[in-house]
Amino acid sequence: MSDPLHADIDAFIHHLVTERRLSPHTQENYQRDLQQCAALLIQRRLDQWHAVTSNDVRMLVATLHRQGKGGKSIQRMLSSLRTFYRWLMREGRARINPADGIRAPKSGRSLPKALDADQVNTLLDHPHSDDPLVLRDQALMELVYSSGLRLAEVISLDIDTIDFRDAALVVTGKGGKTRHLPVGAPALKAVKAWLKARALLVKNEQEKALFISRQGSRINARSVQSRLSKAARERGLGQHLHPHMLRHSFATHMLEASSDLRGVQELLGHANLSTTQVYTHLDFQHLAKVYDSAHPRAQKKKS
Repeated sequence: MSDPLHADIDAFIHHLVTERRLSPHTQENYQRDLQQCAALLIQRRLDQWHAVTSNDVRMLVATLHRQGKGGKSIQRMLSSLRTFYRWLMREGRARINPADGIRAPKSGRSLPKALDADQVNTLLDHPHSDDPLVLRDQALMELVYSSGLRLAEVISLDIDTIDFRDAALVVTGKGGKTRHLPVGAPALKAVKAWLKARALLVKNEQEKALFISRQGSRINARSVQSRLSKAARERGLGQHLHPHMLRHSFATHMLEASSDLRGVQELLGHANLSTTQVYTHLDFQHLAKVYDSAHPRAQKKKS
């Protein structure tokens, strides 16, 4: 594009490539953010970056917010714009940075989707099968729900990870932090059944992965996601299932039963309590529904 706004963007991207040597992915993010800004500025009849004011940037933020952009996306756009203006000022193409001091609107915190207890039972109370892959998937789902494992954590488990005598396992999570977690009886039973079937698939006796593919190697994330989605469909769950939903369900049900936020934080391996506190909102939603349906004054207010 030949207009001055896009010409400066092109020059900036060239700077990122040749001087800063940023990754192609990062370059693309900068280019997309800045081109989006340029398009909105052109609508305001602005064709020079040095003519943009703080009010114009606030307009960009407001417009993007009205279009449904989340706070994080807008914050990234502002960060791109600030970095771009620092370069423009260095090059003598702008005198001020109009994006300085402007913040994105806060996004409402999205609540993780969780299954209720009946849905978990629909998924996991499955008739016995002799199919090794079905036994593997059953053990994997039971473990994730039993111990609140992340997808990467369950994939990383080895055959000697689980202590059947103590009904526990050790897993290394984010930041290399190790967690000692309890394992429920249904999960232990499912893993034992899988270990017998695993022997039929293993090709290399040196393979230590607990969960292996049909080819005998450690199962990958995409395969787990696909298999869980398939299990949900076949067992009549009625909605898409991904591994993190089982982890969310574990956290929600533990918090509803115990109200022990610190304990759930330890089980999940969250570094900050604020990350775990999102589940208190789920719990409150449940209580709010009970209140609305049962409290006499709530019912009178509705009528």
